[in-house]
Amino acid sequence: MRNIKSNRQLDYSKFDTDMTAFVNDNNIKSPSDYLIVTSIKERITYIFEKEGEMWVLIYRWSCTVGKPSTPTIKGVFAVGVKYPAITSEGSKVSAKYATNIVGEYFYHSILYDLTGTYIYDGRLGVAISHGCIRLDTNNARWIFNSVPEGTTIVIN
Repeated sequence: MRNIKSNRQLDYSKFDTDMTAFVNDNNIKSPSDYLIVTSIKERITYIFEKEGEMWVLIYRWSCTVGKPSTPTIKGVFAVGVKYPAITSEGSKVSAKYATNIVGEYFYHSILYDLTGTYIYDGRLGVAISHGCIRLDTNNARWIFNSVPEGTTIVIN
């Protein structure tokens, strides 16, 4: 399992108040020039880009996270394999631009029908998923196309 990229605990005291300070004060490392951070509480995904020795916020996106019975995992992970589209076995829906976090957890688009043509559930900013992090399709596509495998992910 690709969990915990750092052998030290992060200080989450600024996580809910100043995300840029959180990532820079913790001196979070990533093997790429990008860093993905998701706040489960705020239901926001942040994309940072490295400039010199500092992380600069370039995107802040509303997202959907896991419902209480199937919560989104917390921790430090690395971007894994990517799939143009995914479906769950026996599911009536699909998602586009899936980027693996760990195991069966992904960043992916809102939900579509199995053909990928019609939006099945486009809600963002709520806790209704089975644990994956849903994004607007354009944002999921951006991560899929721009963020390399191995990039650090922080979810809390």
